[in-house]
Amino acid sequence: MGGGRKDLASSPAQKKAAAKSIEENIEPDTRKAGDRADEETNAAVKAFAAKDGHGWVTSTALKKAHKTWGEQVQNLMSRLSSEKEALRSTNILFQNTDFGVGQGVRQSSNLDAY
Repeated sequence: MGGGRKDLASSPAQKKAAAKSIEENIEPDTRKAGDRADEETNAAVKAFAAKDGHGWVTSTALKKAHKTWGEQVQNLMSRLSSEKEALRSTNILFQNTDFGVGQGVRQSSNLDAY
């Protein structure tokens, strides 16, 4: 039934704008959210930590959950960076491919002399 999605960034200008949005908005906001969660989780871990030999199991569980969540945030940041670079390089890739095909098609031939 029909082509691709209607909101897919397909023109060079749309791809450039999408990459810029990732770089200027999504990445910094994701980083800020991760930093805020670090501060708040570390405070909770400390509050539930052992005092005088008695502590809550919650402290250890929070540490483990926070470590896993931190890894997921890092994976998301890497993915955002990859997507941003892919958006920026797609146009160059197509231009280079078109140029290469053009060069290959227009190589000199023995028939050019006739």
